[in-house]
Amino acid sequence: MSPTSTTVELFDQYVMPTYGRFPLQLARGAGSRIWDEAGREYLDFGAGIAVTSVGHCHPKVTARMTEQMATLVHTSNLYYTRPQGELAKRLVEIVGAPGKIFFCNSGAEANEALYKLARKFGNETNGFAHPNAGTSNPDAPLRRGIVTMLGSFHGRTLGGIAATGQDKVKKGFEPMVEGYRHIAFNDVAALSDAMEDPDTAAVLLEPIQGEGGIHAADAAYLRGARAICDQRSCLLMFDEVQCGLGRTGDWNGWDSLAPDIKPDAVSWAKGIAGGFPVGAVWVSARLVQMRSGEVKPLCDLLGQGSHGTTFGGTPLMCVGALEVLSIIEREHLLENVRQQGRHAVAGLQALHSVWIREIRSVGLMIGIEMVADFASRCMLPAGKAPSIFLVERLHEAGLLTIPSGTHTLRWLPPLNVSEADIDEAIQILGGVLSALPQV
Repeated sequence: MSPTSTTVELFDQYVMPTYGRFPLQLARGAGSRIWDEAGREYLDFGAGIAVTSVGHCHPKVTARMTEQMATLVHTSNLYYTRPQGELAKRLVEIVGAPGKIFFCNSGAEANEALYKLARKFGNETNGFAHPNAGTSNPDAPLRRGIVTMLGSFHGRTLGGIAATGQDKVKKGFEPMVEGYRHIAFNDVAALSDAMEDPDTAAVLLEPIQGEGGIHAADAAYLRGARAICDQRSCLLMFDEVQCGLGRTGDWNGWDSLAPDIKPDAVSWAKGIAGGFPVGAVWVSARLVQMRSGEVKPLCDLLGQGSHGTTFGGTPLMCVGALEVLSIIEREHLLENVRQQGRHAVAGLQALHSVWIREIRSVGLMIGIEMVADFASRCMLPAGKAPSIFLVERLHEAGLLTIPSGTHTLRWLPPLNVSEADIDEAIQILGGVLSALPQV
């Protein structure tokens, strides 16, 4: 390979082809903008798939992490470091209920911790502690099943693809990890029926399905899930990897939908550190009854030796996450998310495009679904998804967006996106759609 090989050539020879990459060679970013190697500028409404939550290279995050890099980058979780404790405290405060945090590196890892929590709960407890707690029942049936939703996405590990309610991620990796059952999303009756299975230990759901096309749970569904899990003494676990920590205009995605409930455990990642690899899990301090009769907090169930990580919760990552969360608070970005989300939806609706079937949004999670016959009307090649076709056209026009399924575009801009940026994105999309054949 020549020393002058292009970036694409380097990938072709040395990087495993696990992604269908768009032919953009990106080199630097600042705020809501990103530039390729040729110096061309793009408005970034993908934000690394909801990751660069305060924009690219925020100067305050850069300064804080540079300072920490010169102080202490990594030790190991055999020791205590102040930044990890402070970040854990902040995340517990964000949930607004007693509990504890486990740190890791990604959303898939955070969800793996949830699967293990559910298994431990089903294998070693009799469920939530009741007034008569203390009476042991070592012969109670083991419960190992986890109910998840059709259309969900929970990561690319073997556990994650087993949990995910989309067949396309499972192909070639059979047999699946056992213990998962997929049911219709937003269907209380289906959930109630599934929970009749005595093997069920937990329910895992995304309050807003991101990879599935920006589909939000109804408030009544979330309340129903909470009630059913309480009745069956099962865990209610939320995957907020994409919708959590400000993306919806509230710290917690579920607070934008049903603020009167709390889950038993939550997974986060993506935007928590604005581009650096941090995942986290919050687990409630709710009491559970062990089969031995002992009562302990759920957040202490994964004890010493039961779970771990080498890189999770390092001082460097934790100070970065603390600064990102502080920026969201100091710069009033939750309100900006709500305001700009409303502005974006109004502007998209004002396009009156014959190509747009539906606009779905919660804060700055925006799904723009195209009409069902888009491919035939635009005479797309066989197998070409409308979402991919449009993403490519938008790239040519200077806008980065994320495809979701075959017909939906996802807008996931930084939480500090400006009204001017929103207007520019709408103008670009409108221009691309208006240039399509009028048939």
